[in-house]
Amino acid sequence: MNAPRTLQEAITFFSDFVNCQRFMIELRWPDAKVRCPTCQSEKVTYLANPRVWKCYAKHPRAKFSLKVGTILEDSPVGLEKWLPAIWLLANCKNGISSYELHRALGVTQKTAWFMLQRIRLAMQSGSFEKLSGGVEADETFIGGLARFMHKDKKAKITGTGGAGKAIVMGLLERDTGKVRLKHVPNVQHRTLQQEIREQVKPGSQIFTDDWIAYNGLDSDYAHKVINHAEAYVKGNVHTNGIENFWSLLKRCLKGTYVSVEPFHLFRYLDEQAFRYNERKGNDASRFAKVAGAIVDRRLTYAKLTGKTGPAAEVLSM
Repeated sequence: MNAPRTLQEAITFFSDFVNCQRFMIELRWPDAKVRCPTCQSEKVTYLANPRVWKCYAKHPRAKFSLKVGTILEDSPVGLEKWLPAIWLLANCKNGISSYELHRALGVTQKTAWFMLQRIRLAMQSGSFEKLSGGVEADETFIGGLARFMHKDKKAKITGTGGAGKAIVMGLLERDTGKVRLKHVPNVQHRTLQQEIREQVKPGSQIFTDDWIAYNGLDSDYAHKVINHAEAYVKGNVHTNGIENFWSLLKRCLKGTYVSVEPFHLFRYLDEQAFRYNERKGNDASRFAKVAGAIVDRRLTYAKLTGKTGPAAEVLSM
């Protein structure tokens, strides 16, 4: 699959619907045989005027477009805008806000926000394979400083440090440079160690700071601790790798997105983790990887805006 190498190439290439169509067919059906997403039948015919295919099998929704069965399904936005949007989010180092995208593509800000959230779904990468070798573990707090908050919101905060902030747990595998993130409810012993045991292979080296919640990992791992009150590096014992990632993450959240709801925070973590883990690739390879993950995934607006998760208070950066 030949992907554009630059933003200019992407805009020029995808401005032609024939190129969009050829790209999507190659993406979804590498053998160039278009199949019905409902029944997988090859007995389909192309209707040129509405730009859809019709399946001859007897079932509901016999007509389908290239968007059906992807994150783009039911979107009125054309492929000539969707594909450059995927290119932008996959390759902009500090992300791209919905306001930037709405000005660049000529869609509403609400539409741009929905598009970005759907693209972030394609950036999710789950793996059953556990991390191994040397693994750095750390946690960070995401949220604005109390002195910059409105007095009514500030009055609700009790305690110091991470009070009123969201907590993110991070694991970085040194050999591959890959990071895994999770929005966790607290920094207690049970929460952090459960995440480590689920994600890291027993017998691996674990590098952490001296937070007491990490005590007890010695039974399953070669646990090395760095006390930041004494030093930040002792030989190979440090957590500088994951801490450097935290600076990139917060620069993205504070500088580009400004405020994020805890209910949606995991989507922004997926986005930043994807770009960090694919940093050694080029723009074309990152775009191709995200584009290749849009199939068999769906995110409706009702599900995206549902208030069934954690309380949706905005995290002002």
